[in-house]
Amino acid sequence: MKERKLRIAVIGAGMAGILAAIRLKEAGKHEVVVYEKAARIGGTWRENSYPGLNCDVPAHAYTYSFAPHAEWSSFLAPGPEIQQYFEGVVDRHGVRPLIRFNSEITRCEWTDGRWQLETADGQRDTVDVLIAATGVLHHINLPQIPGLDSFAGHAFHTARWDHSVQLDGQRVGIIGNGSTGVQIVSALAGRAARVSHIQRTPQWIMPMPNEPYTEAQKAAFRADPKLIDEIRYGEPYMGLVRRFTDAVADPTSPAMAEIEAYVLGNLEQSIADPALKEKLRPDYRAACKRLIYSPDYYQKVQRDDVEVVVGGIERIEPAGVRMRDGSLVELDVLALATGFKADRFIRPAVVSGRDGADLDAFWGGTPSAYLGISMPDFPNLFMLNGPTGPVGNFSLIDIAERQWGYVDQLLAQLEQGACREISVSRATMADYDQRRIAAAKTTVFGSGCRSWYLDATGVPTSWPWNYDAFAEATATARLDEYELR
Repeated sequence: MKERKLRIAVIGAGMAGILAAIRLKEAGKHEVVVYEKAARIGGTWRENSYPGLNCDVPAHAYTYSFAPHAEWSSFLAPGPEIQQYFEGVVDRHGVRPLIRFNSEITRCEWTDGRWQLETADGQRDTVDVLIAATGVLHHINLPQIPGLDSFAGHAFHTARWDHSVQLDGQRVGIIGNGSTGVQIVSALAGRAARVSHIQRTPQWIMPMPNEPYTEAQKAAFRADPKLIDEIRYGEPYMGLVRRFTDAVADPTSPAMAEIEAYVLGNLEQSIADPALKEKLRPDYRAACKRLIYSPDYYQKVQRDDVEVVVGGIERIEPAGVRMRDGSLVELDVLALATGFKADRFIRPAVVSGRDGADLDAFWGGTPSAYLGISMPDFPNLFMLNGPTGPVGNFSLIDIAERQWGYVDQLLAQLEQGACREISVSRATMADYDQRRIAAAKTTVFGSGCRSWYLDATGVPTSWPWNYDAFAEATATARLDEYELR
């Protein structure tokens, strides 16, 4: 059987798109092009540059398996170092020439057995395979707060940070208390004249020391990469990942009891003032929202120049934020740490599959893909970190690498001429969604809080089983679950 050379387009040059480009280039079998909407690679690490930005996954675990990095400055790497890491990986693996920058894909249409692509600036392409590595958190969520345009100071979303704005000595307000809001508060405490952390509901905080690596430690990492492997694959980190995913899947488990005891102890032991302690006490279970890791948030909010404001916002006024209780938080700078539209994925690109299948219609209010990878009637379209894949407090690089290993098995069917079109079958997809939704409702994500993990129907969209279940499911692509034409 003669091997078939494919033209493959990767959408996105963030973490997952870089992975796909490198693996495809290494294989050396196909013609590859990467479409990137921005002028640089990096995805979320390019988009975000706010004060205090860092990854809440251990730095050595947030690296590609084939590209260990001995130079991380600390246990949790700061954002600029992560961006620099990805830039270096792209150049060392020679994939930058494959990337077409400033080329946002706006339309993907399956016609006559191939994908017809169109970009915002009118470029057109025809490819055999489409890899959607567009990520989850890249369409900013601007809050619909009355009067936002009336604010007299500087206001911006945290993923569009305005570095020309003076922060020292200013009254800075941060709306939102996910990881971004918490990191910014910690970074600006003691720098701004006053930091006001405005939040609808408080978060559970998991303490996470962020110790710097010494030059001696870095030298040891350079000399013996096995020391890095012990961090990213060893029992301390992977044991935590497994216990965390066990806890998420079964909120009655000892693993969940351990997490709840830890975060409750952190609150009780860290906050001295009883009134502030109650203000910071969530009324939902730990990990129902994405768990926040911080080495110092509770310490920083006890400073005299930091205030925690919990409650609903009535409106924005020229002088600041008017709360529903009538109080006014007076501000010079307003940072909107209000997150992203997590249900967009490849959209707003218009995607049309076989026989006119429409991606918007297929997803409706509940985006889903089998194992976060494939969808029926969208042949030769494979997603990395797509909907219903694992999203949580662990490395998405690891998840993307597992998904790529699975996708590579599907590509082999096209390469070897076993078929020209491959996509998960409707029956497999229906069974998957039925099982997934039933399981998701019983996870801690479905235990009664409001979070970006929930779809329009209130069902958690993340993988509802544990880490090992995902590793097993993606180890071998079962062709009986697919439609091959």
